[in-house]
Amino acid sequence: MKELLKINKINDVKKLNLKEKEELAEEIREFLIDKVSKNGGHLASNLGVVELTISLCDVFDFKKDKIIFDVGHQSYVYKILTGRKDQFDQLRKYKGLRGFPYKKESPYDYFETGHSSTSISAATGMARARDIHKDNYHVVALIGDGSISSGMSLEAMNDLGFRKTKLIIILNDNGMSISSNVGGLSSYLSRLSLNEKYIKIKNKIKYSLDDTKLGNFSFKYLSRIKDGIRKTLVPSKYFEDMGLTYIGPIDGHNISEIEKVLKRAKKVDGPVIIHAVTKKGKGYPFAEDIPEKYHGVSSFDKKVGIQESKKDTYTAAFGHEITKLASTDKKIVAITAAMQDGVGLGEFAKKFPNRYFDVGISEEHAVTLAAGMSVSNLKPVFAVYSTFLQRGFDQLVHDVCMQNSSVVFAIDRAGLVGPDGETHQGILDLSYLSIIPNMTVISPKCIEELGILLKWSIDQKFPVAIRYPRGGDYIKMQPLKKVSLGKWETICKGKDLAIIATGKMVQKAYQIIEKDQLNITLINATFIKPLDFEMLKEISSQYKSILTLEDNLISGGLGHHILLALNDFDYSGKVKILGFHNKFIEQGTIEELYLQEHLDNDAIKKEIDHLIKKEK
Repeated sequence: MKELLKINKINDVKKLNLKEKEELAEEIREFLIDKVSKNGGHLASNLGVVELTISLCDVFDFKKDKIIFDVGHQSYVYKILTGRKDQFDQLRKYKGLRGFPYKKESPYDYFETGHSSTSISAATGMARARDIHKDNYHVVALIGDGSISSGMSLEAMNDLGFRKTKLIIILNDNGMSISSNVGGLSSYLSRLSLNEKYIKIKNKIKYSLDDTKLGNFSFKYLSRIKDGIRKTLVPSKYFEDMGLTYIGPIDGHNISEIEKVLKRAKKVDGPVIIHAVTKKGKGYPFAEDIPEKYHGVSSFDKKVGIQESKKDTYTAAFGHEITKLASTDKKIVAITAAMQDGVGLGEFAKKFPNRYFDVGISEEHAVTLAAGMSVSNLKPVFAVYSTFLQRGFDQLVHDVCMQNSSVVFAIDRAGLVGPDGETHQGILDLSYLSIIPNMTVISPKCIEELGILLKWSIDQKFPVAIRYPRGGDYIKMQPLKKVSLGKWETICKGKDLAIIATGKMVQKAYQIIEKDQLNITLINATFIKPLDFEMLKEISSQYKSILTLEDNLISGGLGHHILLALNDFDYSGKVKILGFHNKFIEQGTIEELYLQEHLDNDAIKKEIDHLIKKEK
């Protein structure tokens, strides 16, 4: 680790020669594998951008130049090279080093990211601000081939090329987003990077010339001819017709080649896109072989790689159940936005390839695609993380709910997700879904209940959103035997207090009741929308205090809507709403974050004791 020891602050990489930078690349890979295997994190994507990031930090001065990492999970190498190497023991831990760019963490993190396809828009905005202020610095956007195919990226490039704003885009082409890339633009990029005729000619030019002055002169001269050949054989006109100067494809693991191209790009007075071909997971054989498995990982033994977990999860239960239902109902189709394995659709994709649609990183398109399928007599299920569905809000309103289309939204990672932090916590979905007319919102209290709710949802003639958390259950509970629209379930009866909880929070409440043998009524609010007004009215007539419990923002959540309903009943008792306050929640383990937000079992028990004491 002798070269890595030299990297302690920004621009230290500039002191290294080429051989030292190449050695540094290997040391960084070893460092990343060690740290991520202990703490978890995004491994494959970072292993793939080591040389790219070293080259960027050498050619640019990020004390003044700006860089935006699309998504941001591939910023680990940049964090190392900008003075944060010693913080990696606390990577993604509570109050520790963030897994994404974070402005409060470093003055060299210029824009916070966590969702894909935002970098070109943000970079264009920063570049135009630079021009208006008459400042002098470069702006760079590093974006993957999965992200660049999304609508927002295409909108940004269209605007950028029209106004000719000076900006450098690095297209990191590794053929992957999380799942393998799909779609026309991905195929186009593959043709750019894998055109055999072009590669053969390029290599013949490069390697037939020795490293003499004559050879170097000849290579530069023939490179001009090579550029003409590339334009003939490689269809790069896509970007050039949008107004961007296209350079590439280049080897994204060749530091010398990358740096030469970056220096050229700095001189271009307008937008440039550099197409760099990389290998996701490079340097770690397990990650090279199955990069999607090493995209976002928990801790693992680096000597043997990730081992399959046999733990029951909501994601696995969803995947199994939708596949089973599709075996007997040929109208069921499944949609994902580049998250096949993340949302549990691997088995479905293998068994029903003609009814499985991975649309890439295009949640807006996925929602409206599902709406179109619904009005054409199919039964679409869009499986998506809670935080990513936010991107399709307008389509949820206009294309699904306004037309009352029978689309099922299987919303994974609802509530806290833990170490991925603010951008990935699924704490807004109850709020933004519940305000849309015609939308029905439900949540299982246990894994076994998910399949029952999914089957019910697919058979309805209106949109249904099923939200469920990451991971498995705290305790075993009996699933519902029957699902009735807008009806809740009584888990246990008592006289001291009524608790209305939803989803996995039912388990937390039940744990507390069982542990302390409390004389409390616990209601499972299977339906967040519509509410069970009949049961709610009955509860309001029997109890002077009601506590609601959810893993969502209080504003617009279950408790909020219950309170509005109780006001209509002229309820005069005490209502305590427990959920998350109106803020974004940082990274940490789920239990650490529950503790921070006063939603751990002890904090809930204190609220229960306070309400019971007050009632008596």
